[in-house]
Amino acid sequence: MPIQTRKEETTRAAADIIASEDYRSGYQSAGYVLLPDLLPDATLARLRAVTDAIVATAATATEHTEILDLEPGHTQEAPRVRRIKRPHLAHDFYLELAADPHIMAALTPLIGPDIRLRAGGKINMKSADYGAAVEWHQDWAFYPHTNQNVLAVGIMLDDMTLDNGPLMMMPGSHTGPVLDHHAEGAFCGAIDMTRDPVDIRRATHITAPAGSITVHHARLIHGSAMNHSSSPRRVLFFEYAAADAWPLAGVETLHDLDEFNSRIVQGQATLQPRLENVPVRMPLPIARFQGSIYENQRQLGNRFFDND
Repeated sequence: MPIQTRKEETTRAAADIIASEDYRSGYQSAGYVLLPDLLPDATLARLRAVTDAIVATAATATEHTEILDLEPGHTQEAPRVRRIKRPHLAHDFYLELAADPHIMAALTPLIGPDIRLRAGGKINMKSADYGAAVEWHQDWAFYPHTNQNVLAVGIMLDDMTLDNGPLMMMPGSHTGPVLDHHAEGAFCGAIDMTRDPVDIRRATHITAPAGSITVHHARLIHGSAMNHSSSPRRVLFFEYAAADAWPLAGVETLHDLDEFNSRIVQGQATLQPRLENVPVRMPLPIARFQGSIYENQRQLGNRFFDND
């Protein structure tokens, strides 16, 4: 069977999953869904090309920049990029992709037709042989909202396998407590598993081909180990909220209502937040190490994952 035909069929299969009666109930129960091969080949190819061009600029960087978060051991002779922090500032394609109709189709049954992009996204690089771990955490700890119609989409630039530091999700944990993400009196963006033990034996390892996406609830506990394999595992993450879910942290962004509303990727903005009785622990005092989740998590003394 020609590759293009196979890809078209798998993309249609993902669309069939979204249209099924079990799609929304499965998300509500587990707190995440996996949609294999959702992106068309042309979209995936452009995503990779644009991303490679941004990574290439690391050869001139000697320290973290507004765009690039660098791995320890980075040099200009041997560049190591840990995260592209603000890809939308480097190329408009990422904002185009954030409103891609395939992605909007996946989100509408889960959070409704009016959808806001929380920020411009980020790409966790997980390069071969040294891609850093991300400690267990809940996105909600970083950005609580007035209601829980908040989620994240992970777009796989590479095949995600058991060997290259796959995403790990804790099914059903989005219905549990919002755990403490503080260490030494400040926010650190990670769960201390010795203080708040989580039964990681229940964790699901996500494996899927490039072009697949995951969608996970903001309260879901998740993380990923270091990439010890010879294959990269890059994931672009976009965070979305229903238009009537307003942020409780980072409210300084609301001083510019036009900018806030410019991030509506589908539907209409509103000035009427919908309020729910949601658990909130503010991410304050701010993390002592700033710049990315990797920097935030440096403060965690009892690390779970090996980064060596």
